[in-house]
Order: sequence, then C-alpha cells, then structure tokens
Amino acid sequence: MTDPHSSHGLVQWHGTTIIGVKKGGKTVIAGDGQVSMGNTVMKPNARKVRRIGDGSVIGGFAGATADAFTLFERLEKKLEAARGQLMRAAVELAKDWRTDKYLRNLEALMIVADKDTMLILTGNGDVLEPEHGIAAIGSGGNYALSAAKALDAYEEDAETIARHAMQVAAEVCVFTNDRVTVETI
Repeated sequence: MTDPHSSHGLVQWHGTTIIGVKKGGKTVIAGDGQVSMGNTVMKPNARKVRRIGDGSVIGGFAGATADAFTLFERLEKKLEAARGQLMRAAVELAKDWRTDKYLRNLEALMIVADKDTMLILTGNGDVLEPEHGIAAIGSGGNYALSAAKALDAYEEDAETIARHAMQVAAEVCVFTNDRVTVETI
C-alpha cells in the first residue's frame, strides 16, 4: 500500500517487507519488524514471520496486523481440516477470503510455506506458487525480490539470500527496517 489512507479515510498501519526463498532443500521466510502509521514508526520490532499450527508451516504477512492474525488463525483451522496439506488449506482460505463478507474486507498479503511448497495468498483469491522459489510482498517487496533474484545465481544458502535481500530492502524502503525475523523449514 502506498496510500496511508484507507477507503474509509482512516490512517492505515503500513509498510513491511516479507521474502520467501526456497533453495537447496531449505525454505526460509524473513520479514522486517517496522510498523508505520503515515510517516511515523510506531513499532520497530513487530514479529511478522511465525510458525503456524504444529510448526510444519511458516508464514509472513504484510498489511494490517489484526487482519493478518485473523488470516493466520483461519489458515491454521484449514490446515487441521486438510490434515496438514498446505495447498489444499490455502485454496480453501483463499475461497473464504474472497467470498466471505467479513474476510473480504481484510487487508493483508501472506507468504506461507511448508517443506514442499511456498505460496503467496491474496484477498483477491490468488494462491500463487512463485517461479524459481523466490517470493516477496510488502512495500519493500520489489527491492527484496530483485536482490534475491540477483543473489540466487551466486549464493547456495536460502537464509543468506533472504537476509541479504532484506538488508537491501531496509536500505532503500523507508517502511522497512533491519530488525529481521527469520523462520526456516
């Protein structure tokens, strides 16, 4: 989101960078800790990347924090119902997110992954599997994505790629800081 105001005219909490890198049998999701409201940093150490359910799925979010927590809770329930099958749970969540009157108003994006799959989930009903195992979302997402793609040919370690990409995003995007949380599967 580049506009700090919602369609309701209220100031939005905004900006973050989340990156997912899948390489060498390892999947990493990393995110910064900055929460901004307008041009003010409200919190520098938010935890936007976490383990979900029994710990076999990791996820990161960009967007409204309360909305993202609601979506994480819903995804956990879908994972239980799908017996841990991430793709199936993600598709079911995306259906609900797009069609449910309450969920449709949630403003967040998510990257989720298990040992086999990494996905980007959106409120438009998208369940996207990124090409070449690299995905990024949020205000600094394009910077992190570009950096990770450039590093991919030269670096074998997924966590190293993610950390360097986050460093680049933090140096360029004013809504991203260098307090990075990393989860690995």
